[in-house]
Amino acid sequence: MSLPLEGLTAIVTGAGRGLGRAEALELGRLGAAVVVNDHGRPGRDGSGEASAGPAEEVAAEIRAAGGRAVAHTGDVSDHEQARELVGAAVTAFGKLDILVNNAGILRDRMVFSMTEDEWDSVIRVHLKGHFNTTHFASVHWRARSKAAGGPVHGRIVNTSSEAFLAGSAGQPNYAAAKGGIVGLTTSTALALAKYGVTANVICPRARTRMTEDVFAGFGLPDDGLDPLAPEHVAPLVGYLASPAAAHVNGQLLVVHGGMVAVVERPRVAAKFDSKQDTFSHDELDALLTPYYADRPRGETFAAAEVLGLKREGSPR
Repeated sequence: MSLPLEGLTAIVTGAGRGLGRAEALELGRLGAAVVVNDHGRPGRDGSGEASAGPAEEVAAEIRAAGGRAVAHTGDVSDHEQARELVGAAVTAFGKLDILVNNAGILRDRMVFSMTEDEWDSVIRVHLKGHFNTTHFASVHWRARSKAAGGPVHGRIVNTSSEAFLAGSAGQPNYAAAKGGIVGLTTSTALALAKYGVTANVICPRARTRMTEDVFAGFGLPDDGLDPLAPEHVAPLVGYLASPAAAHVNGQLLVVHGGMVAVVERPRVAAKFDSKQDTFSHDELDALLTPYYADRPRGETFAAAEVLGLKREGSPR
């Protein structure tokens, strides 16, 4: 019996550690040839010397399990290096079918304390990094579709965060980047659907180098898989990358601890019409002030309730 991703080629960015590593291993296990991308800097803030070690180790692990994999150590936030990454997949395996964008850094600070560099660097790696690889992958798929005269197999799985959904006071750069990734994903989903390409975004929760302090108070279980293990996230990525998910497009899914939640798009909560050609201050005051007076204090557009999602029967 063939494997779900047999004959397909995948790129996973930020795959030298944590979530990206688990995702790359899962795609390899499901039969995909994998280009393991990781810039290899040791600091979660993007600091330190770049190293080929992390990407090479994961690629070797996939090959040792009987799969096919090569390492790529380029920086996805660099436009030309992202081009080279997509080219590396085509050179090594003949084509690209799956793109998993996972690479990222953290430089947390309150908005009133954040420096311009702390803002720019996080936006660059997360949001620009997602765009760069998506751009060159989409060029590849569009050309293939035109040559074939019909749709091709193309899958994009992008990585957002509950920091965007629920709000994160100490991460204005990270939350903004992750929100931007959702917008990029839904736009890409509409633009590429006619070529057979889907684009979806996940909000994973996992214990990794990026989140070690966030989840420091959550102890490891005495037995069984850690509810915060990246291995809980990887199967969803494998599914979204597969032919089975052909009709899943432009979706946002939260995943962690043996649970997947499909997040509904925003709905209009209320609508007010002016009785004149346009609103006056007094009319808006008469309509909006009592409306918000009846709403719960502290309620914003952020969906903090997602932080309470868990697998049924889970003690956490």
